[in-house]
Amino acid sequence: MDDKARELLRSAIGSRALFYRAVFEEMRDEIGAELATTIMKKAIYRRGADIAGNFSPFAPADLKGLKDAFIDFIPDAETMFQPEVVECTDESLRIHFHRCPLKESWQGAGIEGGELEHMCGMAGCVDKGTFGEAGFGIEVDTWKQGREGCCRLHITPGPGAETAP
Repeated sequence: MDDKARELLRSAIGSRALFYRAVFEEMRDEIGAELATTIMKKAIYRRGADIAGNFSPFAPADLKGLKDAFIDFIPDAETMFQPEVVECTDESLRIHFHRCPLKESWQGAGIEGGELEHMCGMAGCVDKGTFGEAGFGIEVDTWKQGREGCCRLHITPGPGAETAP
């Protein structure tokens, strides 16, 4: 990917991050933080579920195939997200992301600390929808204050779809 395309992609993802923030803040102000968070998580989960079909052919247990398909699916993965496959066995796929353009966009807008952690937590529901609905077990450990990097995914062979948040 050339630098111009990379910058356009980063800008588009950053715009999505700021849209998430604006929608959340408007809902929070109208209906309260708890309900706004619930709605955002459901909507973001649904977006993940929409792309689950890309990965369901590997369910319930082809974690190596899933790893390759997922890493290939991420646009400009090495630059934008810097995924590190920490483990890939028949029982467990662990991926740590060292960067995230969503998180970086929020930080650029002055969002830090607990607010940043909250936004990352909501955004992580996309992975729950993607992998849960594809038929895998999924634990998403989103960014926490004081920790380097971003999301950490733990994907396991699954009995079927994960329940929505």
